[in-house]
Amino acid sequence: MPKLFRQIRKLPTREGVSPSCVALPSGPWPTVLDYLAERLPAVTREDWARRMARGDVVDGDGRALAPGAAYQPQGRVFYYRALDAEPALPFEEDVLYQDDCLVVADKPHFMPVLPTGPYLQRSLLVRLKRRLGLDTLAPMHRIDRDTAGLVLFSVQPRHRGAYQGLFAERSVQKDYEAMAAWRPDLALPMTLRLRMAPAEQFFRERVVPGEPNTETRITLLERHGALARYRLQPHTGRKHQLRVHMAALGLPILNDAWYPEIHDPPEGDTSRPLQLLARSVGFTDPVTGAARQFESRRRLVALWSYCVKNAALHFEDAPEFRSS
Repeated sequence: MPKLFRQIRKLPTREGVSPSCVALPSGPWPTVLDYLAERLPAVTREDWARRMARGDVVDGDGRALAPGAAYQPQGRVFYYRALDAEPALPFEEDVLYQDDCLVVADKPHFMPVLPTGPYLQRSLLVRLKRRLGLDTLAPMHRIDRDTAGLVLFSVQPRHRGAYQGLFAERSVQKDYEAMAAWRPDLALPMTLRLRMAPAEQFFRERVVPGEPNTETRITLLERHGALARYRLQPHTGRKHQLRVHMAALGLPILNDAWYPEIHDPPEGDTSRPLQLLARSVGFTDPVTGAARQFESRRRLVALWSYCVKNAALHFEDAPEFRSS
């Protein structure tokens, strides 16, 4: 195990949050505070000094670094993230399964799996660490913040590599459901293979010419009027793959704020959830050898029920819905 991971593992979490690491390159900074203030300016110098004074910046052995601590090139320091406020999330995760090796959570829309941006304590990982009292919890994979459904976590550090390897080796059967427009000229089921690469905006992906590096099986489950419900089975796991593939077919997932065009709602607006659900996963447990199969309790039913009653409705005219 790399030295950095060993250092992070031996440092305690604080309110479910593991420390972040900063490498100290060669340079002219007299103190650690000088370096942090210059290289991480999103936090003011005054705030860094306050964090150091209360013990939130430590060395690899967990010793607090005071604001006047001398800079040591080629070393590392660790700090605990803190946010004055986080956007409200009026939803909660469900824990579908827990044993000594595995935790399966059913995530609502809008909740990030890992701490990111304005979310820390309200990220799924930190919520579960605090709720279950499991500081060693680690995600086996991720889904988008905008996507609802299943997320799997390993409990024991010694099992983490085996579980994460299932996803790297494509040994997990993943089924998603999505709401989008219906195309009468599209022959389904179909397997879509495309080459994807990062877009100019760092948070998006795009389709590019070349050898395909992504693959998704797409099946029509049912339709009413201009709307349809699809099963999406990704064979590969690139970021935003399902969203990009559906948009490439001219069938952007309902309420997608990034594909094919960007039209982000204001932060904190939860009125138009992306109609994408990580519905089920199946695999052979690498630790116990047992066959595992889990299914989300969430459903994209509110919108679908409306469509059944209004079969001629065009998808752009649909009102705002939440998944149950």
